[in-house]
This record gives sequence, structure tokens and C-alpha cells, in this order.
Amino acid sequence: MSAESAFPPIDHDHGRCVDLLMSAVERLRAEQTLRLTPQRRRVLEMVAASHVALGAYDILARLGGGNGRPMAPISVYRALDFLLQHGLVHRVESLNAFIACTRPGARHDALLMICSVCRRVAELQSPAIEAAIAASAAAGHFLVTHPVVEIAGICRVCRAADR
Repeated sequence: MSAESAFPPIDHDHGRCVDLLMSAVERLRAEQTLRLTPQRRRVLEMVAASHVALGAYDILARLGGGNGRPMAPISVYRALDFLLQHGLVHRVESLNAFIACTRPGARHDALLMICSVCRRVAELQSPAIEAAIAASAAAGHFLVTHPVVEIAGICRVCRAADR
């Protein structure tokens, strides 16, 4: 995704985003025998329900509990760990929150633009940035294990609202 189209309009059909993600997840389940339990699916759908980064306790509050009992925080953390491990979500380190991956199943660096006003997060695709990270790391004899680039700023919608 280019930087120009990274943040969709606020009123776009977000259901389509969720449908595309869940279709990709279903393909991964078939190809990799990915074990997506109902609880993991609920957490993924909750994270994918918007482009706003959600913390574990935000997810917990939105999910509520089943059978009249509140869900335990450890359950959400375990689901998020699984989703992270399988490349279905990214952790937004600076917000201690999570966002759905736009390219699930494909190994790639997390290149994230974060609006400091509305907390929406857009994932970029930039082979040039990924290559620069790899080249710089190699030159320094450094093994990159978890590449994350976070760029803070203000999205077009929030800038327009401020005018």
C-alpha cells in the first residue's frame, strides 16, 4: 500500500477490509493447518473491526464475557500472542496496542504510520525501506529478528478537521 492511499476515508466500507482479512485467514488455515479457535477468531475480528490500534484491555472490554462471566485478560493476551506469531496482527509498540495485518501470512517488516490524534494506523509496503533495514543491519553484522518501523504524525482527516 502506498503512503498516499494508506489511510482509507473514515466512511469507507470497513466490512470489506474485515472480509478480505478473514478470507486470507481461511486460506492460511487450509494451507498451514492454522488452528484458529473461536476465541482467537473473536480477538482477530475485534482488532480488524477498525483501523484504530486497540490495547488488550480495550479488546477485553469490547469482547465482554461469555456465559455471563467476564473473559480473563490472560485469554486475550494468549490469543494476541498466537495472532502475532502467525503474522495476523502487528503490535504497535509505541501505543502498546494491536492492528490487523494487511498482508497476513506474508513475512514482512511492520512499517506503520500512526496518527497521534485519532490513533488510526496504516501499514505501508515499502521494499526500499525493508532493503535499507536489511542492508544496514548486514553492514553492522546485526541479525534483525523483529523489524518494526513506526512513523508518528497526523492523518489527512485529522489535519483537515483542525483547519
